[in-house]
Amino acid sequence: MIAGLVRSGIVESRHPVSVAVVDSSGRLIALSGERYMDRAFFMRSAAKPFQAAVSQRSGAALIPEQMAVAAGSHTAQPVHLAFVRSMLVEVGLDEQDLLCPPAWPASSESLARVAAAGAAAPLPVFHNCSGKHAGMLRACASQDWPLLYTGPEHPLQLAVAEHMDDVTDGGVTSIGVDGCGVPTFAVTVRSMALAFARLVIDDDLAPVASAMSRFAALTADGDRAETKLALWSHSVVKGGAEGCLGMGWFGGLGIAAKSWTGVFAPAAMAVVETMRRLGLLPDHPYAMLAEVGRPLVLGGGKPVGHMMLLGEGA
Repeated sequence: MIAGLVRSGIVESRHPVSVAVVDSSGRLIALSGERYMDRAFFMRSAAKPFQAAVSQRSGAALIPEQMAVAAGSHTAQPVHLAFVRSMLVEVGLDEQDLLCPPAWPASSESLARVAAAGAAAPLPVFHNCSGKHAGMLRACASQDWPLLYTGPEHPLQLAVAEHMDDVTDGGVTSIGVDGCGVPTFAVTVRSMALAFARLVIDDDLAPVASAMSRFAALTADGDRAETKLALWSHSVVKGGAEGCLGMGWFGGLGIAAKSWTGVFAPAAMAVVETMRRLGLLPDHPYAMLAEVGRPLVLGGGKPVGHMMLLGEGA
């Protein structure tokens, strides 16, 4: 697919997007953007549901709300910070044990709140990945593993890598370093879609899928595209940096989209369009997802255009 941002009748930018839809056996249901079908990209934060599952399997003992935060990319709202801190305190750890980099909150609202509360410097707990890191620390504490948990040879990261290879049927082509310091996994849209199909089918992953579905606003934030998609499509949704998005539809399908310009909105738009074409998105949910499926372009605070699908070639 080619998504375009159209302002006042002029196409300002074009974004090639690849989309794959598969079932849990790996059978291909639909594919768009065949030109890039075999091009690898890093899942980045879209891997978090699977990383959280391994932490839980390794003894993290997360309640569902904590699991949703561990599988998510939060914006440091008070509820997010409260759950991250509870995850640490309950096992005798604190924020100093987090190895994600110090950061400011990812949303302007949260940034204003922590500034008003007197925060003078960025903190690891504000980092959007601190929930994932807290879950990993709990697993390490349970197993008596070293708390320096980010290296690829750490027992927890070895277990995560093995799990990622399993859920993608050997689809991990290489391992890199994510922005938060833990390993991240290179896949194709088809292998990422397979992972998300299994997220909503496999019993081993059911606690993660259930937590993300029940507490979608803990996994992202109430006004983010991922949350809206999850609420209106009966799905588990997780985005990643540089324009990738994974969806597990509870009917048993996985959908993955990658915007090759690294812009996230075209990937989300492509997922909405793909679901609509496959008959997975009835009229009312489709209408409620208009802000995701056809985002407005503003000029002077007023609508002057849309992001829209320009064509099928990619």
